[in-house]
Amino acid sequence: MEILNMIFYTAITLGILIVIHELGHFLAAKLTGMRVDRFSIGFPPRAFGKKIGDTDYCISWIPIGGYVKIAGMIDESFDTEFLHREPQSWEFRAKPMWARMSVISAGVIMNVLLAVVIFWGIKYVSGKFVIETTEVGYVVEGSVAEKAGIRSGDKIITINDKPVYDWEEIQRLIYFEHLGRNIIITVERAGRQKNIVLPPKVITDRTEIPFDIVEAHTVALILDVQPDKPAAKLGLKTGDVILSLNDIPVRAHLQVIKIVRSHAGKQLKVTWRRDEQVYSGITTPTDSGRIGTGITTRYTGPFRQIKYSVIQALVAGLEQVVEAPILFIASVRQIIAGTVSFKDSFGGPIKIAQFATRSAEYGILSYLFFLGQLSMMLAILNILPIPALDGGHLIMLIYEKIFRREIPHNVKLAIQQVGFILLLAFMAFIIYNDISSF
Repeated sequence: MEILNMIFYTAITLGILIVIHELGHFLAAKLTGMRVDRFSIGFPPRAFGKKIGDTDYCISWIPIGGYVKIAGMIDESFDTEFLHREPQSWEFRAKPMWARMSVISAGVIMNVLLAVVIFWGIKYVSGKFVIETTEVGYVVEGSVAEKAGIRSGDKIITINDKPVYDWEEIQRLIYFEHLGRNIIITVERAGRQKNIVLPPKVITDRTEIPFDIVEAHTVALILDVQPDKPAAKLGLKTGDVILSLNDIPVRAHLQVIKIVRSHAGKQLKVTWRRDEQVYSGITTPTDSGRIGTGITTRYTGPFRQIKYSVIQALVAGLEQVVEAPILFIASVRQIIAGTVSFKDSFGGPIKIAQFATRSAEYGILSYLFFLGQLSMMLAILNILPIPALDGGHLIMLIYEKIFRREIPHNVKLAIQQVGFILLLAFMAFIIYNDISSF
């Protein structure tokens, strides 16, 4: 069931992003009078589809994206038949430069617009949830934060000499403003203040928790219980809160996962709360270290809710969109500086499946937020000046505009072929990376 859910949410997520992206190219081409020969989900060869008018709407065999084949353009199809005839008025090559650039940029623009709409809607509907605590509730074992000296119960006072008053400020200063730099955290512990230095490598997607710490006042909440699994046989139900495992108090879903996995095939004492009643029992996780529950970390402490007007929500949504390229640049700097490995910096279909499924389990707003973030990442990656991507096409057009001469068609074709091979190699790498860490 878990695998089917992952496949379903991955197909939905990638399907939406690819269709929206390619729809941008399609609409821009139509609006500028270009003929669209094919609208494909996936790269050639073609698997199946239906032709409507001039356009073949199809699914192709290589599932690493999609493409819109515009007449008179060298693209992912590598079709060069049009070179043997004079340019036609409905072809890409016959249109003015502004029209060609518009078509190439439209996919990225559509992904950015999708992210804007999503973040705008989320901010308007849910406003801003401010966690009013700076106390650390849980530190991931073996993490950078734990090795640096952060402990459960620490109250964070300042970050790089900036006072903090809620958990969002902590996240913003560590995860955003000071990403890639040494961070000096002043904490209060047992009535005394202590300075802790976090090295640049404070983010590791293996932990699934930003900078490896969880705020205080959290509980490990069960989202669902799979029938006929150890948890169901024990009597656990959706909405229960796990209090301890083998008498070890737990406050976050990651604690539960680690302890359960470490007891694969071994007896495990579970204590949980349902409403105001506390229960306890013994179960045995499967050989793969699972008990058949979906679980999340739920904050239960003091908070305040900020509501936005339509305009305020739009501004807040745009701020969220702007953060994406800034974080991307900071992450690239970390890779170049060697503070984060190249291998740990990219996720492929399996990681997308994991995060899409988990975010969907948390609720529709959580899933939409993940979709918006992924849409921005797709926009950023596509605009990079890499052959076979939109940025590569755009660079060639800019070159032709500056030097007022067209790049030879055989050179364009060679660039596309090399880019496509590099893209396939990169996809193979991240899929292997996904599988090796799954």
